[in-house]
Amino acid sequence: MTAASAPPLPLVLPPAARIGDPVAEVDTPALLLELDAFERNVARMQAAADAHGVALRPHAKAHKCPQIALAQIAQGAVGICCQKLSEALPFVQAGVQDIHISNEIVGSTKAALLAQLALHARFSVCVDHADQVTALAAATAAAGSRLDVFVEINIGQERCGVSDADAVLRLLERISARGQLHFRGLQAYHGAVQHLRGHADRRAAAQRAAARTAAVIQALAQAGVACPVVTGGGSGSVEFDLSSGVYTEVQPGSYVFMDGDYGRNEYAAALRFEHSLFLATRVMSVERADRVVVDAGLKSLAVDSGLPTVWGEPSLEYAAANDEHGLVLTHGGTRPALGQQLLLVPGHCDPTLNLHDELVCVRDGFVEDLWPISARGLSR
Repeated sequence: MTAASAPPLPLVLPPAARIGDPVAEVDTPALLLELDAFERNVARMQAAADAHGVALRPHAKAHKCPQIALAQIAQGAVGICCQKLSEALPFVQAGVQDIHISNEIVGSTKAALLAQLALHARFSVCVDHADQVTALAAATAAAGSRLDVFVEINIGQERCGVSDADAVLRLLERISARGQLHFRGLQAYHGAVQHLRGHADRRAAAQRAAARTAAVIQALAQAGVACPVVTGGGSGSVEFDLSSGVYTEVQPGSYVFMDGDYGRNEYAAALRFEHSLFLATRVMSVERADRVVVDAGLKSLAVDSGLPTVWGEPSLEYAAANDEHGLVLTHGGTRPALGQQLLLVPGHCDPTLNLHDELVCVRDGFVEDLWPISARGLSR
């Protein structure tokens, strides 16, 4: 066959998986969602929130996938959180009607976009500076929209948030002067608490954070200001946040996956979630007797919270990540064969999801569905 008579090159990348495929035939690297474990995680968290009379607003930055958000809302979640404004767009397009931007935004472009989005769904956003209030007021006035506003308070993270009730009151004066802005309450989030390993240590830290929050709420009450909603918390602290009597709404996100970092925490049995997220990878080289090389490296998974572990294979250690390769040591166990598929538990789900276009949803060894990670890369 000559070059002139050869068939044209394919211009479309074949899918990594098709519905009905055996899991072992999924092309790699690919993110797998084990649906049975995922569904149990969603139900367990919702049941815990319901039992305490606390609203559940899961954080979508963990998954960036509208199908996951819709599944959570179907179980009883009041809405979702997004960390970046652009991240919210696919969720609005998918029909999510209540979104909290659990972050501050700056710049006229973002303020204008938020004001426009608020015409299509209920939106709220955080502030910790008067200029943010001014910008939101101008944008919503121009768009003819209304916006809920949370004042973020610093409860120990030392990142965003005002320091005390007096600062909240100063911002509330500016918010109240703008008819299109509505004070919804406080955001109180302490990210570092989520990753303390010991159950007792995490409980003590969460209780300190809740006490700081309660002190601000009490001071505001003495000034005649009620906080209709107090939102915050995460997957690591949620069992303590739910029982604190302080939070009216919690924002866990990673619980749907239970990545490697969260998996290293100690939990009470009632709120121990299951690993449901796996990165399928395949052995691509077996030239060394004590190791194999797999096709998943830094461009397929995040390692900021540690290297992944090999699921169900205690003698295998994922020891190093290069751009396109992963080094797996065998430690005397049976060496995987060339072409064999392995499953990895990523150390940090949020940035790992941001590296992939879709979740391959599996049940009983077969592909059941394909869910696009529609907010991938939307970090503005």
